[in-house]
Amino acid sequence: MSQYVLRMSDIPAQDRPRERLLTYGAKTLSNAELLAILLNTGQGPGKLSAVGLGQLLLKELEQQGDPLGQLRQVEAGELVRIEGIGPAKAATVLAAIELGRRVFLARPPERTVINSPEQAAMALSGELMWETQEHFAVLHLDVKHKLLSQQIITRGTATETLSHPRETFRSAIKQGASRILIAHNHPSGSLDPSPEDLALTRQLLQAGQLLQMPVLDHLILGGGQFLSLRQRTTLWEEIPQPE
Repeated sequence: MSQYVLRMSDIPAQDRPRERLLTYGAKTLSNAELLAILLNTGQGPGKLSAVGLGQLLLKELEQQGDPLGQLRQVEAGELVRIEGIGPAKAATVLAAIELGRRVFLARPPERTVINSPEQAAMALSGELMWETQEHFAVLHLDVKHKLLSQQIITRGTATETLSHPRETFRSAIKQGASRILIAHNHPSGSLDPSPEDLALTRQLLQAGQLLQMPVLDHLILGGGQFLSLRQRTTLWEEIPQPE
């Protein structure tokens, strides 16, 4: 008895990935459905649908770890080894990944107003979010919270970075900043602040008080998420910053 395989044409038009994306937005689609749009047509073992081929690709990547993490760094040779994905489909997937990476890494233009942890995280994500080593960065802002520049102050090992208030405020003074926002990443993806993170934050807040240059927040980024220490801790109440 032959096996029945669901084809894209068997799915009602309104339920197909492309139509649902156009109607409801890309966020409503699963990872496999998004890949299906890139792969366009199915084939491979059992003549899979495009969604089935997307599921097969994710299953293959899952053997090496987090499938989306693996997809970010997949190479053409790995893709074409999957039955049903030839050079054309592989090129489309790789082009989409690279375009997404470039959009993600694009810095906000200077003079962008940074008024929330979410805006700061977006500004810093390209530099910090997916790094495999810890980086410590600072956003230099003017008195109206407009972004003057951003700078990586230190780069550490896979588990540790070192910074000092001296380097942080030296760069801010050089850039003519009126206030700063600091951040670093956790390559592990865990956002829990370490005792060292809290001690450094305390030092920087004390220095900000002394220099009359407020530290607006300290963000921890990793694994596609971020944490605001100003929202999580009471340090800003303990060490108030100048207005």
